[in-house]
Amino acid sequence: MKKQVIIIGGGPAGLTAGYELLKDNSDFEVTLLEESKVLGGISQTVRYNGNRMDIGGHRFFSKDDTIMKWWSDLMPIQGKPSFDDKVLGRKKPLVKNGPDPEKDDVVMLVRDRVSRIYYKNNFFDYPVTMNINTIKNMGLLTTAKAGFSYLKSTVSKLPEDNLENFYINRFGKVLYSMFFEGYTEKLWGRHPREISADWGSQRVKGLSITAIVKDMFSKLTGKKNNKNAETSLIEQFWYPKYGPGQLWELVGSKIEEMGGKILYSHSVEKINTENGKIVSVVCDTPEGKKEIKGDIFISSMPVKNLVEGIEASPEDIKRIASGLPYRDFVTVGLLVRRLELENKTNKRTLANIVPDCWIYVQDKGVKLGRIQIFNNWSPYMVQKPEETVWIGLEYFCDEGDSFWNMSEKECIGFAIRELRKMGVIRKGACLDAHRERVKKAYPAYFDTYSEFDKVVSFLDGFENLFCVGRNGQHRYNNMDHSMLTAINAAKEIKNGSFDKKNIWNVNTEKEYHESK
Repeated sequence: MKKQVIIIGGGPAGLTAGYELLKDNSDFEVTLLEESKVLGGISQTVRYNGNRMDIGGHRFFSKDDTIMKWWSDLMPIQGKPSFDDKVLGRKKPLVKNGPDPEKDDVVMLVRDRVSRIYYKNNFFDYPVTMNINTIKNMGLLTTAKAGFSYLKSTVSKLPEDNLENFYINRFGKVLYSMFFEGYTEKLWGRHPREISADWGSQRVKGLSITAIVKDMFSKLTGKKNNKNAETSLIEQFWYPKYGPGQLWELVGSKIEEMGGKILYSHSVEKINTENGKIVSVVCDTPEGKKEIKGDIFISSMPVKNLVEGIEASPEDIKRIASGLPYRDFVTVGLLVRRLELENKTNKRTLANIVPDCWIYVQDKGVKLGRIQIFNNWSPYMVQKPEETVWIGLEYFCDEGDSFWNMSEKECIGFAIRELRKMGVIRKGACLDAHRERVKKAYPAYFDTYSEFDKVVSFLDGFENLFCVGRNGQHRYNNMDHSMLTAINAAKEIKNGSFDKKNIWNVNTEKEYHESK
């Protein structure tokens, strides 16, 4: 008799788990419960008036070959130039007999990674690189101060008991104040001195001035060593023709083809337990409450909600889980005639727009955190990529705060005013706009997180419960990390093992998964 596997959440982790369990295996019946009407979670692609939005931006790159193969097996790498590369005569590494993006939809594009910092009306490399452009933008006096500040940080180390000290130890106080302090506070709503250094170790593993200088000199000498390149120095990545949601929708269809069920608008509210096992979940659905029984449960729902839904949770565990912090996320999509940002790089683009995928906004005078330029992620995300620019303005906030509660019209108006204030667009440039709000986009490492190991021990006590993904593990994972937690969970389930160690150990080692 087949075992019933219930998967909570249709994001990358939940979908990967379902696909892995059903692939080449007839021992399981899989039911995936998704609270929304779409797949992909934060990795979904939003369609709006002929244009597409990538919520948060997702580079398809991992140092883990299993993940790279997983992606390319589902969506082969392009064998012919994409629309913009063809028009501009840009060269990309193409795969022999690979699909033609101009004719085929199921295709991974090879894209150039360009991300820069916009600070005081100037572009700086991301991460900050001490080159002629940086010196010119900063001025000799500030550059000298930054240099001496960095030298001081190499000989006088601060205790790394908070994120502020973590950054100062690696970049010096001047560069930290310019390029890290304000942005981090925007992202988390807390000053870096209030945040654990764990966040830095997860997101900036190995990144330092030394690594940046080595990379700079390797470029000058023509010697590239991508094997040791750090996270932020990766120069190319893969990207689905129609954004990340295209891949996850494809995975969903594969799951259904293999006999799995995907139930939309099924929000898990209660988790029933007996004798140290999960026996069923109760969902809120359009048809009312529904109990769904299973033998094995894989959860990618937020830990806070999972613990709250388990009536057997001890009070102390409930206290810790309820105190776990998150940052919520708002993206405002704007379709504009043009940007007032001049392309001074040597990278050619359609309509000569700036070549950035992301622009990090360090200006403390605006709430805006990042700007995505969807034209540069994929020309197929934009209905008229030669005539218009489709951008995503990323804001970090808390569910229920004044920004979150703005009406869509108020929020769009606010975003347009900020862009005009920064000189990015002119009055009347906006042709169309759309807002998307995402709850619990970023699990955070403060408040009760210091006691999180107690929650892990409690959840692991349920033999047939496997926690995967960003929210399922309350860990600021990239997409590939979330997938690896699911792949490891599927392995354990297939082997009849209930060891959770390899699932929780993803993204805890010192090397970063997005380096190669």
